[in-house]
Amino acid sequence: MQEDSTRSPSYTVACEDYVHVVEFSPFSSGSPASLLAYGGNQYVVVGTCLFQEEDVEVEGVQFRVLRVFHHDLRVDALAWSPESRLDRIPTIRFCTAAADRKLRLLTSDLQDRHEVKVMEGHTSYINDLVFEPTEGKQIVSVSDDHTCRLWDLDGNETAVLRLRSPGVSVCWHPQEVFKLMVAEKKGTIRFYDLITQQAILSLDCGPSGPLMSADWCLTNTIKVGAAVGTDWLIWDITRSSYPQEKRPAHKDKARLFRYPAAFLSSLHLTLPSLQPVTIGSSSVGSGLSWHRTLPLCVVGGDRKLCFWMTEM
Repeated sequence: MQEDSTRSPSYTVACEDYVHVVEFSPFSSGSPASLLAYGGNQYVVVGTCLFQEEDVEVEGVQFRVLRVFHHDLRVDALAWSPESRLDRIPTIRFCTAAADRKLRLLTSDLQDRHEVKVMEGHTSYINDLVFEPTEGKQIVSVSDDHTCRLWDLDGNETAVLRLRSPGVSVCWHPQEVFKLMVAEKKGTIRFYDLITQQAILSLDCGPSGPLMSADWCLTNTIKVGAAVGTDWLIWDITRSSYPQEKRPAHKDKARLFRYPAAFLSSLHLTLPSLQPVTIGSSSVGSGLSWHRTLPLCVVGGDRKLCFWMTEM
């Protein structure tokens, strides 16, 4: 591993409170700007981001708040619906997870309509969730209760996949909506056929340590990556169930992995250049998300969002 270097963010946006989770929408907003949501203690802020790389009239980053949503508890995870758009009739829809083991589906037209639907079923901490990416009519979540659960938008639980250890990450195939990837803490990543609800393929992390986070490369779905112990691993699922690449990520355990190959721990952010970036004290660094089209990622922190532009 190369020596750590301290590198300032390319851009920052001030926030009123500590940011626990931040997510760019991976879907087109129907406008030049990208949708971004960040959450903390009892709130979610939804806004738009436009960067100088996208508009020459913007200096740095232009962040515009669209709405602040009240949230009963601290936001621990958040996922965007593909139905969120700003053209035609504006619609914002996203789902959150909190420590009360409940999902909350929030829908707004940014004017008078504002709905919150609470989904109950998990019996332990919810680690990750995602919308079905083509129409957004289903949500899937994974939990420390050793289950992966599917939900419809009315809040009904439609299926339960039993896992062998806590579920830490879940991803939906971008085109083949009956394929799901579920990563388990004990070090196995399984791919499921949702029609039969059976595993069709599995990947093995080996003895590196607990699997903390995994992601499916949605632009090249034969690639899967994960943060395992202090290492990061990359698989080509057409070649082997064992990783093709293994590199040390951080001296402290990596907590999040997001394609294209970014890793976050309490002290470091490692970008695709493989050069670890020291981002501050252990109180800094929550959430990690990539812009839909730019080689730019965002990390939440203490009263700010930090954006790093990187060369891919």
